[in-house]
Amino acid sequence: MQVTAGGRSDVRYGAYMSARLTTKEARPRPRYVVWEITLKCDLACRHCGSRAGRPRAAELSLEECRDLARQLADMGAEEVTLIGGEAYLAPHWLGVVRAVAETGVRCTMTTGARAFTLKRAHAAKEAGLAAVSVSVDGLESTHDTLRAVKGSWAAAMAAFDHAQQAGLDFYANTQVNQLNLGELKALGKLLADKGVRAWQVQLTGPMGRAADREEVLLQPWQMTELIPRLGKLAKRLRRRGLWIQVANNLGYFGPYEGMLRPAAWQGCGAGIGVLGIESNGDIKGCPSLPSAPYVGGNIRDKSLEALWETQELRFARDRDASELWGHCASCYYAEHCRGGCSWTAHTLLGKRGNMPYCYHRAETLAAEGIRERIERVEAAPGKPFDFGRYRLVEEAIPAREPLS
Repeated sequence: MQVTAGGRSDVRYGAYMSARLTTKEARPRPRYVVWEITLKCDLACRHCGSRAGRPRAAELSLEECRDLARQLADMGAEEVTLIGGEAYLAPHWLGVVRAVAETGVRCTMTTGARAFTLKRAHAAKEAGLAAVSVSVDGLESTHDTLRAVKGSWAAAMAAFDHAQQAGLDFYANTQVNQLNLGELKALGKLLADKGVRAWQVQLTGPMGRAADREEVLLQPWQMTELIPRLGKLAKRLRRRGLWIQVANNLGYFGPYEGMLRPAAWQGCGAGIGVLGIESNGDIKGCPSLPSAPYVGGNIRDKSLEALWETQELRFARDRDASELWGHCASCYYAEHCRGGCSWTAHTLLGKRGNMPYCYHRAETLAAEGIRERIERVEAAPGKPFDFGRYRLVEEAIPAREPLS
């Protein structure tokens, strides 16, 4: 599963994922919602955080989805992005699209697109889908390797054409890791050639199947080269009408922040302006968060309004810099940032509050001749949204090493 924000017509792609409500008058509400409507998938991605494949037990029925869509609208949702697994494999996926759209909430979808046919694109548009974001994780060989299905890259490329022909807005999203790091420039050119107008980039996180393959994960010290590379690429691609938007699990601050985010990083937005829904009705503050520590309850048992106030969902509303540890505790930006991405920190180190995939942090350490790398010390148990545990190792920066 690739979790991304649905594209918006003003191409401030993924803005909700980094948005926070900062005024007393502003009420926290689930403005941006990522809704997994099935865990069934037609791919077997080697970096899938949810280990998607088979549907969950007791996934929500269409009638339950309709009721949930109404609750989302009543609470002020502005955009709902449908995901899986693979959303179009849910037998009632068009009914969910229609239910969301009929409330007046913008409905989008993120897809691996192995079978996002022209017929499906037209049906989605007719049901009320506004946009589709296609996951593209490198050039053809790399993408097919990561997606574990030969031909998946060609299907993703065709999906852009199908979306365009059906009148859907279309965007792209990419997980950056060791396999595709050297392909970003070429991939950006390819996406611009396809007419893509917004491209969300995030790191492959240490969760699910990716937690089993530590050799694929980027190292924290690589932020000092990745972020400038993305910044320069973003500047070049804007001239072609393509905007890069980095997601919540890489950054933060520094001279490229304004080029890579619609607004400066203001901390984890889970349960503040963001909501995640699992296909069995479990509710959490962010779709990427691991389930066990962060599910506040199930929509079958409580109303969405009641679940929104559970501690598991409101942790980011209530937290301050006192829970930070490691380098984050002494950071100049501690009060503002509050530990970066909760999902990545927790799945990496076992708790939130210390996020090493930070440009400012890596640059500060590099000035002292130090870099951080991760080592796995505990394997993941092999369940959806699971994670192992890593440790951070500080070491002297060796002689020049290439990024990839």
